Amino acid sequence: MKKIALTLAAVAFLAFACTNGSATSPKSTEQDSKVSENAVNTGNPGTQKDGDKKSAISDKPVNLTKQDFLEKVMNYEKNQTEWVYEGDMPALIDFYADWCGPCRIASPVLEELAKEYAGKVRFYKVDTQAEQELAAVFGIRSIPAFLFVPKEGKPTMSNGIARTPEDTKTMFKKMIDEILLGEKPATL
Repeated sequence: MKKIALTLAAVAFLAFACTNGSATSPKSTEQDSKVSENAVNTGNPGTQKDGDKKSAISDKPVNLTKQDFLEKVMNYEKNQTEWVYEGDMPALIDFYADWCGPCRIASPVLEELAKEYAGKVRFYKVDTQAEQELAAVFGIRSIPAFLFVPKEGKPTMSNGIARTPEDTKTMFKKMIDEILLGEKPATL
């Protein structure tokens, strides 16, 4: 378990260090998928079978347990030495706690973005108080922390939010577009 934690912490640290907190990532080859995750958590009734995984259109961030994480994001117990993404579209994972003020500011922003990017990007939440193993595996020491997971390539970790909810939304949109969807930034 220590090897897994160290390996994933090193990957997350290198991804964050190499981008200096901002984002560049390989382009995703399958940017547009048709489904979003977890009808049970969102109340959406429609499901579609993806192999053994059920998916549904979701316009809200979905809470992940360790087991959900292993199935939908990365099975770090099985793949201890390399990052193998289990998802079918890019994902943004919010590591948060209920007592965290900045986390409470980020939450409605992420809900808005989940609606805007429904069918293109999955939005997940991991409660670091309830899922301490996941927080430890990713070396989460301050929250909010966000893991941007492209369909292909390595994930990028980012911490904190901007000064205002509007600036935070702009920051997230830029990172989603560049890291997860492989879009080039607009030049001024």
